[in-house]
Amino acid sequence: MKISTKGRYGLTIMIELAKKYGEGPISLKAIAQSNDLSEHYLEQLIAPLRNAGLVKSIRGAYGGYILADLPSKITSGDVIRVLEGPITPVEGIENEEPAKRELWIRIRDAIKDVLDNTTLEDLANHSNDNESDAYMFYI
Repeated sequence: MKISTKGRYGLTIMIELAKKYGEGPISLKAIAQSNDLSEHYLEQLIAPLRNAGLVKSIRGAYGGYILADLPSKITSGDVIRVLEGPITPVEGIENEEPAKRELWIRIRDAIKDVLDNTTLEDLANHSNDNESDAYMFYI
């Protein structure tokens, strides 16, 4: 499974919201500027995250976005599934011979385990660490 820029930048949005959780809404412009990303692209990603109930939008002069739940309750798997679709290393697992099917299932389950056991709180805490420590977290 290859995570596209949709998944990567979507996680970036969510990690930024987790880092600022409880401080009020954060604008996409602020997130885009602090991460050197396109605000227009982030606008395209926030809609499915909002529709999935992972973020809430706040209107007004000081509006923006907030997480819909605690950072400890939202997993990276929640975000990736919304933006990337089902987690699967290959299509058509059911048509594979048993030995290969077992391998693909084990790989899928390992990926799911990591994504579903890594919360936004975990990622926000590690993004505040120095870069080499954060890198080791992802390996």
